[in-house]
Amino acid sequence: MVNVPAPAHSSRKLVGQPLLISISIFASLGVFLFGYDQGVMSGIITGPHFRKYFGNPDAVSIGTMVAVLEVGAFITSAAAGRVGDIVGRKGTLFIGAIVFTVGGAIQTLTTGFWTMIVGRVISGFGVGLLSTIVPIYQSEISPPNHRGSLACMEFTMNIAGYSSSVWMDYFCSFLDSDLSWRIPLFIQCIIGAILAAGALLIPESPRWCIDTDKDAEGFRILVDLHGGDPEDHAAIAEFKEIKDRVMEERASGVARSYYEMWKKYKRRVLLAMSSQAFAQLNGINVISYYAPRVFEEAGWIGRDAILMTGINSIIYILSTIPPWYLVDRWGRRPILLSGAVIMAISLTATGWWMYIDVPRTPNAVVICVIIYNAAFGYSWGPLPWLYPPEIMPLTIRAKGVSLSTSTNWAFNFLVGEVTPELQEVITWRLYPMHGFFCVCSFILVYFLYPETKGVPLEEMDLVFGEDEREEREENAEDDEEDNEVDGVDENTSLLSATTPNGGSSKRHRKKGWFGIFKRRSTSGEP
Repeated sequence: MVNVPAPAHSSRKLVGQPLLISISIFASLGVFLFGYDQGVMSGIITGPHFRKYFGNPDAVSIGTMVAVLEVGAFITSAAAGRVGDIVGRKGTLFIGAIVFTVGGAIQTLTTGFWTMIVGRVISGFGVGLLSTIVPIYQSEISPPNHRGSLACMEFTMNIAGYSSSVWMDYFCSFLDSDLSWRIPLFIQCIIGAILAAGALLIPESPRWCIDTDKDAEGFRILVDLHGGDPEDHAAIAEFKEIKDRVMEERASGVARSYYEMWKKYKRRVLLAMSSQAFAQLNGINVISYYAPRVFEEAGWIGRDAILMTGINSIIYILSTIPPWYLVDRWGRRPILLSGAVIMAISLTATGWWMYIDVPRTPNAVVICVIIYNAAFGYSWGPLPWLYPPEIMPLTIRAKGVSLSTSTNWAFNFLVGEVTPELQEVITWRLYPMHGFFCVCSFILVYFLYPETKGVPLEEMDLVFGEDEREEREENAEDDEEDNEVDGVDENTSLLSATTPNGGSSKRHRKKGWFGIFKRRSTSGEP
């Protein structure tokens, strides 16, 4: 029996929906930052003042300067699981913002190639922490019926960061000095400082609090998220479910080490890692980091290439909005599958137009790249950040997501490092090559990825049929008739009671799941 603690007095003026929205905005600044970094580097590396300052670097040097950030990100994202478990989600967010800001300052004040490399690596340390902890934090404060929507809104902030930096590059390109590339780099320091300040104001993840026996604080945060009433039945029900799950995992001896996580949850870990790997292999960083170079290859020269990149980025942002409404209605699988098909076709077409090299090629390449970006923005952009934290159990969520995120940065580095060289060596063939990976990702999702829409985090093991749940179900078979209530087996999970439109089960609607689109209960209960 779980005892619900009396929550400590809350001084928060924001509760319920305004609190949830405010938290999401502040947390999303973390993904805004590494979106901004992608865009800012794509623009400044083509500028004449940047190239002159660094001695007209060759393709390998440019690739290293861009991709070395991923080395730092890989290191800290692999460690972020442990950090997130020790200092909490909020503390990790604050540390990541401070580190990123320091790295941005070093880049802004760089005196040469190696100083820039050091600044990029330090910024990468911050990005690794932020890119791991923000999706975890977002998933742990989100209601199940809108967890996908909130994660997709978070990704929109990432692309908004990318777009804002591209346009900043474009306007600064009119400056006839080194300020044309130093100002865009300095802006990220300001954003990082805002994020650090915001991290001090937002609440901790209630699930982390409960998992670390800070029950009163965890319950108080749940109460605030539900509207501020300590007697709220939805808040009480959610606290009991989270605490039940924590106690159940402790009683079953679930270990928290990486080794035990791999041993027990290998399938989940591999699926999470594969989603992030293919998000990079599907070719997005060929466009995000090197879009001006792609447009230059197609015939748009100089500032016009940056302008085309900016126009493309606006459409990219717009493409991330439909998943807000579709991901919790259609589900994860249909979006990933359809996105893979469109991306494969558009990348292949991009390579073909470059190969035939006719007067229409520049405009045709722009159209193909825009279609590709839109398809990625609605599918393989947001969902690999949503899928890993929602399929991982609470006890190993931070570690599992850290592995998937480190996979992202490892492949991010690989693609970023080799793309400039491949653009010169295999030219147009680069784009059909990434189209092939899109086909591979389609096959992987079709055969191996389970659907997770509308499933509460504490019930996710029912999707995967983990051993401990299967054992309990086998032990309960002898008492099957006694466990039936109104013709429904108690062991029939939320999955079998899930509503057709992807909402949570009747049992959880009776608990009053809160959300930014909270619905009136259809169960007849108040």
